[in-house]
Amino acid sequence: MIALGSDHGGYALKQEVMKHLEERGIEYKDYGCYSEESCDYPEFAHAVGKAVANKECELGILICGTGIGISIAANKIKGVRAALCHDCFSAEATREHNDANILAMGARVIGVGHALKIVDTFLDTPFSKDERHIRRIAAIEED
Repeated sequence: MIALGSDHGGYALKQEVMKHLEERGIEYKDYGCYSEESCDYPEFAHAVGKAVANKECELGILICGTGIGISIAANKIKGVRAALCHDCFSAEATREHNDANILAMGARVIGVGHALKIVDTFLDTPFSKDERHIRRIAAIEED
């Protein structure tokens, strides 16, 4: 299951992502927001981050205007590795090398078509499990 969240700036793109996941037969849970009314992104970043960190959901997708604030907020949660990606290469590399568990995107930075390709790349790319990447992730996770 994929955890989804956005603020008002990412709401419209999140709706497109939800349709896309439905077309692919991928289950998701929407943690908000639920309209384009102004709201605060940390609330939704924390909800998605906690769902992923607690293994309620396998991966997450977060969207705000730039993707920056929502990724910073999500990365405050222990066990979250949120990666801001605006291209497919970064989405692939962060899954392979960092085992990123949350994709962050900026709805005001990229178009819908490109965003959906990034989503597919992120969801379809497995972690490499190379020893060097496991070692680096362990170093990130240290307190």
